Amino acid sequence: MPDININFSKSDGLVPCIVQDVVTNRVLMLGFMNEEAYNKTIREKKVTFFSRTKQRLWTKGETSGNFLMVSEIMVDCDQDTLLIKAQPVGPVCHTGNDTCFNEKNNTWDLSSLEGIIKDRKINPVKGSYTTSLFESGINKVAQKVGEEAVELVIEAKDDNKELFLNEAADLMYHYLVLLTQKGHSLHDVLAILKKRHNK
Repeated sequence: MPDININFSKSDGLVPCIVQDVVTNRVLMLGFMNEEAYNKTIREKKVTFFSRTKQRLWTKGETSGNFLMVSEIMVDCDQDTLLIKAQPVGPVCHTGNDTCFNEKNNTWDLSSLEGIIKDRKINPVKGSYTTSLFESGINKVAQKVGEEAVELVIEAKDDNKELFLNEAADLMYHYLVLLTQKGHSLHDVLAILKKRHNK
């Protein structure tokens, strides 16, 4: 992520931080960051706040597992307010609601799936198929992508819609696992496609 200048001196070392869903653009919550929380957010790619009540750093989802995976960080014109575009993993509010403003944010797309896959890499879950793929290494993950691609081609030659779409889903899932294993994202691929489109 590019370096940005943030003025932490205006409010006792804290800046307000608005978190927005990178896909739906829905505002998820508001928190506060000090410089230490900001640096940890950059380092771990998970939104971390400074809790004013607990007087300590607090990573959103540290107890629930409902992390906010950082996609982009922006600063306002006065350099004293942050906007973080993130991929939520599960409900954001402690009440179980999608957002802290009691709004629905139930869009499901490839970014949502990618967020879950990334979380499985960072936080392995025993018994998770995704975790087992990461643990098996890059050769196994790449092999699975190849196998699913062949199976999709085979199903494309027939007229069974259900089987074809299931194989397409399998390929897409394993492709996202491969991207994550290699340290890349769907956003990186889309940026290349966008660049090609603009030529």
